[in-house]
Amino acid sequence: MDTKSVINFLSAQRLTIKGIIVAGLILFMLIPSLFIMNLVSERSDRQRAVAREISSRWAAKQTFTGPVLVIPYTESITTYNEKTTVYKKYAYFLPEQLKINGELQPEIRHRSIYRIAVYKTDLQIEGYFGPIQTGELSIAKEDLQMQEAFVCIGLDDFRGIEDQPGLVWNNTGYTFKAGIPDEHIIKNGLYAPVTLSYDDLNSPNTFKLQLHIKGSENLSFTPTGKTTHVNITSSWTHPSFDGSFLPVADPVINDKGFVAEWKVQHLNRNYPQSWKEGNYNIEESRFGVTLLQPVDSYAKTMRSVKYAILFIALTFGLYFFLEILQKRTVHPIQYVLVGLVLSIFYTLLLSVSEYLHFTVAYSIAATATIALITLYTKSIFHKWRIAGLFGALLTLLYTFIFVLLQLQDGALLVGSIGLFILLAITMYYSRKISWYGQLSQPGHTS
Repeated sequence: MDTKSVINFLSAQRLTIKGIIVAGLILFMLIPSLFIMNLVSERSDRQRAVAREISSRWAAKQTFTGPVLVIPYTESITTYNEKTTVYKKYAYFLPEQLKINGELQPEIRHRSIYRIAVYKTDLQIEGYFGPIQTGELSIAKEDLQMQEAFVCIGLDDFRGIEDQPGLVWNNTGYTFKAGIPDEHIIKNGLYAPVTLSYDDLNSPNTFKLQLHIKGSENLSFTPTGKTTHVNITSSWTHPSFDGSFLPVADPVINDKGFVAEWKVQHLNRNYPQSWKEGNYNIEESRFGVTLLQPVDSYAKTMRSVKYAILFIALTFGLYFFLEILQKRTVHPIQYVLVGLVLSIFYTLLLSVSEYLHFTVAYSIAATATIALITLYTKSIFHKWRIAGLFGALLTLLYTFIFVLLQLQDGALLVGSIGLFILLAITMYYSRKISWYGQLSQPGHTS
């Protein structure tokens, strides 16, 4: 093929070649998007590190477990040589009824530009243990070490204890001590030795205790009662209820705070009311409330970066069509500059949202990006009408993406419909283009 033929071929395939170049540039511009996603992850990790640092100085998440009544007993084992060995073991008993009422008082702690929700709470805990049937556990009464009986409770972070907690057991006061003699059930907690007689085994044993504790972000409870009833009120307006059980009814949530109530039966758990030996991970059944931050700007920014390919592809595609329809040549470097502006939008959004509400940050970043690209389009095509139309289309696109960011369950459906409509519009207007280099004329077929 001679030089003239090559030139004629390249001239005939000019739009195809330019389209391939534009497609390559779209893929090339995804590289900055990957760096931006890493930047968002890094800032989000930094926020979590600051949250852990604040929690280490305040108190971490708290889970209240208990109370559990523990009674040591002895077990004698005779070996084949008639030698008898006495072992000390423990029997565990859970309350028949457990009621917890608490008021959660939230606070916001600041460190640099980061914020974390912490709280203080007063828990009123009461209930009773039913008659203790040791025969069901095959333990003889004479083997029970009644003088060593104790009640234990679990708490994740002792730094959150503000006042000395006390236990009222059968109208008699006792003081809790740090640590637990037996850690098979509760690893981290307090215990209080209680006076328990053989007569007390046949009648209900009541208890009351009050806890003044503080923690960070989450407060949870373990349903140790045969019937566990928990009621929590707070002025926090963005709660998230999590764990193994949800509130029994729709919680009251308004601009004054929330009120949540849980009721859990022993049949809803996977451990009994009393047992000996063996281990049960009773904290797996925990439930509670998390104090969510009103806006997680990092999560929304990360979601918006995932739409970068949509922004770049549609913007480059529109430039490509305008280049053909307006019969003006747009240099690949100009495409790259526009792509860089679209990428910088995300860094603007990330940085501004660390100081302002996400909606405000999105508006500022989008307005700045649209204005810059509109002015640049005017300098390329020398027509305000074209630049204004381009700016309006970008505004619609940024608005569409913002709506998707606000949606949760319906984001995929709305996004798919929107993309289908955009593709249909593109196909409709591209029908006027002759891909051999000229605009189609009425009545002309290629």
